[in-house]
Parts: sequence; C-alpha cells; structure tokens
Amino acid sequence: MQKQDNTPTKTRLRKNLNADALNAALRSAFGQVSDPRCKKDIKISLTDALISGFAMFQFKDPSLLAFNERCKDEYELDNLKRLYGIERVPAYSSMSDILDIVSPNDLRKAFLVPFRALQRGKALERFQVLGDYYLIALDGTGSFSSTKIKSASCQVKTNKKTGEKTYYQQVLGSALIHPDHKEVVPLAPEMIVPKDGKTKNDCERNAAKRWIDIFREDHPSLKAIITEDALSSNAPHIRDLQAHNLRYILGVKPGDHEHLYAHVHSAFAQGKMSEITFTDPKDPKKTHIFHFINGVPLNKSNPDLLVNFVAQIEKGPKKNREFSWITDLKVTPENVWEIMRAGRSRWKIENETFNTLKNQGYHFEHNFGLGKKHLSEIYINLMMLAFLVDQTQQIACPLFQAVLKKMKFKKYLWEKMRVFFRSYIVYSITNIFNAIVYGRERVELRDLSPG
Repeated sequence: MQKQDNTPTKTRLRKNLNADALNAALRSAFGQVSDPRCKKDIKISLTDALISGFAMFQFKDPSLLAFNERCKDEYELDNLKRLYGIERVPAYSSMSDILDIVSPNDLRKAFLVPFRALQRGKALERFQVLGDYYLIALDGTGSFSSTKIKSASCQVKTNKKTGEKTYYQQVLGSALIHPDHKEVVPLAPEMIVPKDGKTKNDCERNAAKRWIDIFREDHPSLKAIITEDALSSNAPHIRDLQAHNLRYILGVKPGDHEHLYAHVHSAFAQGKMSEITFTDPKDPKKTHIFHFINGVPLNKSNPDLLVNFVAQIEKGPKKNREFSWITDLKVTPENVWEIMRAGRSRWKIENETFNTLKNQGYHFEHNFGLGKKHLSEIYINLMMLAFLVDQTQQIACPLFQAVLKKMKFKKYLWEKMRVFFRSYIVYSITNIFNAIVYGRERVELRDLSPG
C-alpha cells in the first residue's frame, strides 16, 4: 500500500488529477483486462505485468533491459512495488511473454480513465473550439523499421533495385488539441496492419475507419471536429465521419482535387467567392486574406457530396504562405478565422505528440520488443498511456506544473525522478515531486545508501 504524503506544501493537489490517483485508477482498469492464459499457468498476474510495463514508461527507462536491471536492485524493486501496488514484478522474458498475447483493443478502456478525470474536473472545457466542439487530429507515423526482424503486425516493402525487404510498423495516432494550448490529450492509437491495404493511402484509410468506429463507441456523445491532412479528403472517409456524427476540417491540394478546384476557380471568376482580410493580432506586419464558398461538390464521382471550401493566403514581410481546407461547418466571416486556426493546428499531432514521444524521453522509435503477436502494440499503448498521464498532469495538476517549472526541461525531470527512485525509499509519485520542488529535507524520504 502507498503511504500518504502529508508534506505541508503551498501547492494543492487535484484529487483525481495527480499521478498517484491516475496510476491507481489505471491499475484498476488493467485489472479488468481478461487474461488469455490458462489459470494453472499464472504465476505473475496480467495486472502486475501491465502496470510494470506502464511504470517503465512513466519513469522513461530507455529499454526493457534497463528496466529489468533496475528491478534487480532490492530497494528499487521495493519502491516499484510500493508506488504501483505490484505483488510480483515480471522479469524481462516473462513480461514479454505475458504481454505478447494481450489484444491492444483490451487497453482501450484504460485511455478513458485520465480522459474522464479531465472531464469531471472541468479541465477539458478550455479545449473547446467553435462553440462547444473538441478538435481531434489524426495522423499516421512510423514506430519501427528493420531489415532483419519482424512480427505479425509488421508491413513489408521491397527495394526494387536490390530486392531487400524492410519490415516496418505504423500507427494511427490521435489527440485532442487546441490552437492556443501546447498540451494535447492523446486517445487510444490504432495500429496500421498488413491487411489494411497495399498502398499508404489504403492503409491509413482503413485504420481510420476502425478508429472512427472505436472512438464513437468510447465517446458516443462527444461533439468533435476531426482535422487531418489532404490524404483524408476523400468521399468514403467523409461519409464515415458523417455517419458517426463527426464534423471535419480536412486539408486539400489542387493536384489531388482537380474537380473541386475547378468549381472554386469558376466561382471566384464569377465573383461568387466571399473574401475577407484580417491583420494578424500578434504580428501587425502580417495580413491574412480568406476566400471561401459553401456547398461545392468534392469530386465528379460524388456530385451529391457538397463541402465548404476555405483558402487562406498569409502575407508576411519575408514570404507568403497558402493553405486550404474543406469542412462541413458553414463558413462565415465570423468563424473563418477560427476554422483556419483549427485547421492549421493539425500539426500538433506531429509536433506536440509524435515528436515529443520520439525526442523527449519516451523512446517511441526504440524497439522494446516485437514479440510474435501483439507485444510491440501493447508497448505502444502503454507508452501512450504514460504520455497521457503526463499530459493530464501538465494540464490540471498544480504540483506537476510546479515541478516542471522548476526543472525547466522534461528530460531533466525524468532524470531527477529516476535519481530519487534509485536513491531513497519513496511512497508515492507525490512524494518524489514534493522532494523535487521543496527539497528532500521537507519530505519523508529515507536514504537507500549503506548505513
């Protein structure tokens, strides 16, 4: 059992939005995952294996081997058990064997734990856009590549010149975003698997179709706008979004949407396009010129599918930039600026999500283990859950915000957490954070050094 941290501090703790509360709730969610093993073969519970994997990512261990080495230390092992309520910590091979046979779909409900906590705590309200909608970005990214090893979830591409095969994995990521906020709220990822299709477009589209079904099952009434790149601006995908009551702001390009742009150019020539100009509120040297029109056909094959078109020209002192989108939101002079900002914030799925996972200590592109079935997928989900807990705290936990402010950079925070975990007897993540912010002398920590 975790010992309550009674350290007097000036920083209040949100009841359900701190690391310890979120970790306990996640452990409970892991306990609901069905164990596919025969009961007589169970020596280490599935819950212990899942929460151990999650702990590895929460403390940003660079590899499964590094985590396993830490677990060989008696004191660090005791800390791990105390912090996460673990009875038996699995060794390297045991964890891989246990997690490999778990379906990643069984971890979906765990992603709802921090999300619901943010909702109940009213912390998501500041993420609303265009009234009371939530903006969700979707995009695919690579998570693994090798010419030597593969698993069932790997796709394969062959070099036309050399014949060499490369095995790789891709994942469709999703995150709730807002143009004004650096933080994101990642949702359950969807693996892009070999059966999805022969081309990149087919693969992402089929994974997106599954994601939409799952999203609406998990969030049946959430008012959401989906934003994606130009690959998604096709009739089947838009109809899927419409069927699930999801609004959209999707990028478009002239080369990929000739029929659409022919209508747009014709409307412009006839003076049917609306035009409005804004001075940039943050930079008076920039101006933004918008052209928009409602109710134009997407393509020849789907003349009944009408979309609303927005084009933006950003004129600056050094260079100009152009962007364009389609949406099912009626575009007006009053909302065109906000639609533009929502569309252009799509990059946050790449910058604030994928790049953070790859470059800020989560080791997204490191191979923690492929396994034979689902191991790599489970590790991606556990990593994303650790990222979600971190982002939840960054959004709503004053203590985590104070820790981050003091450490300045997240990589220094992760290092400091590991130092305290390695050097002292600790009873909670709150224990560690208070020690970082207010000094070890004000927190009940016992030195692990001899004597």
